[in-house]
Amino acid sequence: MDLEDVSPRGALIIALLALLPVAWFGLGRSLSAGAVTAINVLIIVTALYIAFTPISDEHGHGSSKAT
Repeated sequence: MDLEDVSPRGALIIALLALLPVAWFGLGRSLSAGAVTAINVLIIVTALYIAFTPISDEHGHGSSKAT
């Protein structure tokens, strides 16, 4: 399986598995530190999802027409 074959939604599910060790950390150490870590993981996953989502060609990018 190549990484090119994985859709952004499939990668999102895999990335959200990172919340499991965060929960373990939060329950084992400090609940507030676990919450901050979970927020950081969600920010990173959201940024990666947005960055790797395919771009649609709705606005005429790549055309030779002047706007």
